[in-house]
Amino acid sequence: MLLLKNASYINPETLEISNRNILVEKGAEGGISFIDTISDIKDRIGIKLMDCNEKLVTHSFVNAHHHAYSALSRGMPQPKVFPANFSETLAFIWWKLDKALTMDMIRLSAYATAIASAKAGSTFVIDHHSSPYAVEGSLEVIANAFDEVGISHLLCYEISDRDGIEIAEKGLAETDNYLKNRQGLVGLHASFTVGNKTLRKAVDLAEKFKTGIHVHTAEDSVDQELTMQNYGCSVVERFSGEGVLHSPATILAHCLHLSDKERKLLKNSGVYIAQNCESNLNNKVGHFTSKGLNNNIMIGTDGMHSDMLRSSQASYFIGLNHEEMSPGIALTRLTKAGNYLDVNNFKGNSENNLLIFEYDSPTPVSRENLPGHFYYGLTSANIQHVISKGKLIVEDRKVLNVNESEIMTEARGLAELLWKKL
Repeated sequence: MLLLKNASYINPETLEISNRNILVEKGAEGGISFIDTISDIKDRIGIKLMDCNEKLVTHSFVNAHHHAYSALSRGMPQPKVFPANFSETLAFIWWKLDKALTMDMIRLSAYATAIASAKAGSTFVIDHHSSPYAVEGSLEVIANAFDEVGISHLLCYEISDRDGIEIAEKGLAETDNYLKNRQGLVGLHASFTVGNKTLRKAVDLAEKFKTGIHVHTAEDSVDQELTMQNYGCSVVERFSGEGVLHSPATILAHCLHLSDKERKLLKNSGVYIAQNCESNLNNKVGHFTSKGLNNNIMIGTDGMHSDMLRSSQASYFIGLNHEEMSPGIALTRLTKAGNYLDVNNFKGNSENNLLIFEYDSPTPVSRENLPGHFYYGLTSANIQHVISKGKLIVEDRKVLNVNESEIMTEARGLAELLWKKL
């Protein structure tokens, strides 16, 4: 067990800050308890004492939408033909990259993502994977890497008809096999690349395992245009008619190009939306607004990076220009993914997942101004220690469960091979 001495504990629900000694139990079902005096317990065998004087301690982050498979893309050469729109960005960059992935590349991408997530304070990642020519067993490879680093997860394979029905069927089979032994979601790329038969099979699979769909939704106007052209309705109307919105475990990523009617459908459903504003800016597809929606809005990084504080801060500053926004609203979205996991009874978001900030602020920190510190002060560089399931996975900003140097060396070699294939 861990004993955090003199911690400034932030209650994640009330934001109340209190000076506490925190006893952290190990294990997926472990919790935390507050100790008034530590003299009787600090010398007990098996307890590691950590001095947290003048440090902030709170629940760790959950990344609501990630793409670990993109980890080896950082700094890769530009495509020979520069994309003129979002469709070309997919065709010339991301759909070329995912088809070039091997199992070793997937494994190293997962390790790199898990390490980066841990060091940036996330102990749970909801990931959306694609590797059309390396489908079978890919989710287990990612899961094993995440497990080794100490990151809990909710994975899915991105099922799509874009590479042919045979590969779509492989994606369905991979999902079925994975969900027999692991918690996860049923992944779909987007409405415009998923035919009716594949969509219905995916919904049936989600119902079979009592889970949700994880799908890109109206990220670009092309999704709406081709869905209307091919199926005679909007994206969200199609999803509603096919049962995608029936489960509160369903995650719709992006949700930029929505009509008022679609927003009403989503507001009246129990599904969650994952906002990814930096990716939207990078792809020049527009910006997210919560107009007409409920409060089931979470934050993801969409493969851009693994820093949830950075993504949340970006969503805050962009939101100031496009929707009702405040530090409090932004902080609610940052923590909403934890609510999503709890509502749907997914495991891994336990009370003993904590992060410890080393934050020497020039101004007072209180319950009232804490959201302001999250958006005008704190960065991931302030994260000193990270605890997952009651166990330290990052200590003094270094990951503990894997050899980061060896992993990054191997990753760089595979990245060069990947880039040559592109």
